Amino acid sequence: MRVRKALLYVFLVVFALLQVFPLVWLLDYSLVKNGDLFGPDILKWPAPVQWNNYVRAWVDGRIPLYLWNSTVVVVGSVAASTLFSFMIAYACTRMKWRLRGLVYAVVMLGMVVPLHTTLLPNFVWFNVFGLVNRQVGLMIPYVAFTISFNTLIFSGMLVNLPRSVEESAWMEGAGVGRLLASVVAPMTLPAFATVIIMTFLNNWNEFIMAYTFIASDRLRTLPFAIIRFQGQYSSEYAVQFACMALVAVVPIVLYFIFNKWIIAGATAGAVKG
Repeated sequence: MRVRKALLYVFLVVFALLQVFPLVWLLDYSLVKNGDLFGPDILKWPAPVQWNNYVRAWVDGRIPLYLWNSTVVVVGSVAASTLFSFMIAYACTRMKWRLRGLVYAVVMLGMVVPLHTTLLPNFVWFNVFGLVNRQVGLMIPYVAFTISFNTLIFSGMLVNLPRSVEESAWMEGAGVGRLLASVVAPMTLPAFATVIIMTFLNNWNEFIMAYTFIASDRLRTLPFAIIRFQGQYSSEYAVQFACMALVAVVPIVLYFIFNKWIIAGATAGAVKG
């Protein structure tokens, strides 16, 4: 038994090191000179540390502008996706109406639609309605492609909530809005945390739709900061590593801070009832 446990710990440690190594490698290469990147060594000791790589990445990569654009698009899409998926999940799991099963099935079908198959038709329709090269035109597909999974997360918690609390609120004269905001939402906080964090991370790192629907440089999102170095800065490899490190800071920090919330919300529906 002890041997099995020791082997398990060794496996987990090795697995953790393999997961962390790309981050260490990225940070290491972002702090050295361009000429130091070539050689047989996997990791380099920066001597001296090239903090100027981050300064150049911040300025030449237009990080402040792209960071602001990403914040606007992601916060708006996360808020809309969370709100819509919560209402859909409640309507399909807690309310009784004739077509709720069909509506829920249609919403779940969104999880099997490949992203690449929608780019061309969406671009055509967005061009007709004047949504190309606009931030709202990027928010719409972000909401559409996350609402199915988010609805599934909310449904997993809502289906196991006791109806007695809702019935008491109805008897006290609470309307639907008050019931959802004051009774149901507080009882599903783990699901809210999971949906918000996972949707934020997915949208923050998304590039394909942003590259398709946004052409103006002043509206581009943070992943475009890396693309800027493929042209005149293509030989500035260390600066490119610094740029990638800056782009990855937000999702890495959020994941490490809210990791427990993500797991708790994703498993809450499975361990209840």
